[in-house]
Amino acid sequence: MAASLAACSGSDAPDAAKAPRAADGLVVERLPTAPEASRFLTQATYGPTDATISQLRASGYAKWLDQQMALPSRSHLEETTQRIAQRKTNFNPQDFIYSYWDQAITAPDQLRQRMKLALSEIFVISLVDSSIQAQGAASYYDMLGDDSFGNFRTLLEDVTLHPMMGIYLTWLGNQKEDPATGRNPDENFAREIMQLMTIGLYHLNLDGTLKLDKAGQPIPTYSADDIGGLSRVLTGYSYYSPNPSRVTFRGGLRDTEAWTHAMIPYPTYHSTGEKAFLGVVISASDTPDPQGDLKIALDTLFNHPNVGPFIGKQLIQRLVTSNPSPAYVGRVAAVFNDNGKGVRGDMAAVVRAILLDPEARDEAIAQDPDFGKVREPIVRLANWARAFNATSKSGQWLIPSTSANTSLGQAPLMSPSVFNFYRPGYSPPGTRLSADGRVAPEFQIVDEVTVAGYLNTMQATIAFGIGGAHDVKSDYATELDLARDPGALADRLNLLLLSGRMSSQLRRQIIEAVEDVRLPPNAAEPKATNALRGRVWVGIYLTMASPEYLVQR
Repeated sequence: MAASLAACSGSDAPDAAKAPRAADGLVVERLPTAPEASRFLTQATYGPTDATISQLRASGYAKWLDQQMALPSRSHLEETTQRIAQRKTNFNPQDFIYSYWDQAITAPDQLRQRMKLALSEIFVISLVDSSIQAQGAASYYDMLGDDSFGNFRTLLEDVTLHPMMGIYLTWLGNQKEDPATGRNPDENFAREIMQLMTIGLYHLNLDGTLKLDKAGQPIPTYSADDIGGLSRVLTGYSYYSPNPSRVTFRGGLRDTEAWTHAMIPYPTYHSTGEKAFLGVVISASDTPDPQGDLKIALDTLFNHPNVGPFIGKQLIQRLVTSNPSPAYVGRVAAVFNDNGKGVRGDMAAVVRAILLDPEARDEAIAQDPDFGKVREPIVRLANWARAFNATSKSGQWLIPSTSANTSLGQAPLMSPSVFNFYRPGYSPPGTRLSADGRVAPEFQIVDEVTVAGYLNTMQATIAFGIGGAHDVKSDYATELDLARDPGALADRLNLLLLSGRMSSQLRRQIIEAVEDVRLPPNAAEPKATNALRGRVWVGIYLTMASPEYLVQR
């Protein structure tokens, strides 16, 4: 990773002291250059286009963020339901996946699209589990989008009560303990909501570094007893029904909205015993109160001091860099704790803090060999489609599941486990990164098979398109106009794919490879058009196969 980054270059960061100022003395935001706009959009969206670069250069970062957060969202549930009606089947992951690609590539609310992906990799459900229904998955993804810029407490409750999470982590239909039979509540979700979704395994400082005990060891955030106590809170919830009963609790007489409507309480099945967890005790009571107990539990998790650094760091890793400095994490966590107006958990403020932080925007910092992150395979494919104005012949965006080893090795909502495709703390063994205590999460899905799968997939996609009958493809109209000038073509690829950071060595290699595709003497010959296409394909492929592209800076 470090070696691939070292070749990249970039302009110096602007001097803030020289930034223009208004009459009242306040600093006026300097509008970004085209490469700066492209780099910001690489972090905040599925990739820049000519149009979005122009928009951002005209508005500036802060206004662009405001505009993005105000855009309405489209419904994956509606689109998936329409596809299901056409197919007359209610379970096929493709019904959601086609909708995902449509929005990831074409939707104007690109910031929300990237946040949905980021959140789906923290609050994981997976269509690999055959019990997860396509409409339910679409509804879950919509929920993540709706809550992307709201409050984390709302997001946490919506995730908890969504039936797909209830099914995936087996707490839907969870029953109270029964001493007579020895039955205890299912502990799966109780464990994972702490370990993966809120507080993590160990106590953290505000800057994300570990708190240590007197022996210099990390301090666990929870124990087996905490899991047991929280699991008793998480009893007595099951499928939505307008007429709840024992039958509907167990999944019978299932309402048409049961896959998409929040789970509801069934007090009969809720534990009335004492529930102790994370220093909180809910006393035993003869009257079951599933809603009240759940509120106490979620409030306790939400207010835990770990949440800001734990969630903030993961979002930084998803959008900007795998190894943010403790200071960067601390600044983001501080905004999570208080958005400046006394509000905790303001996700819109957190996203702004992540993307506008000096560590995200400073070009000098980006030149550090250890800065940046490996681009996720599905982000790379969407980046290609957006950069080169790909269209869907059918209008359905028929890109199939790309998680097979012969393809990209990743597909939306198709993680192999609750731990996502890769862990935020993964470090490639035997590397300098590992020796230095640094991480590269996405490298967990990089191996000989996935590297070959990506290269083979992109080689075919760039030339012929992707999906059934090559449904999604680009005509490369702009690039074909530049193909007679290899330098101009390389410069365009540099802007759209590398944010102006292409090394002189890579640029020379691309120009030489493009020139090797010879043009016939007669420009009017059909062979000339084919040769121009070949030049475009070679240029794009070599750029997207390069380490400089694969590591987002």
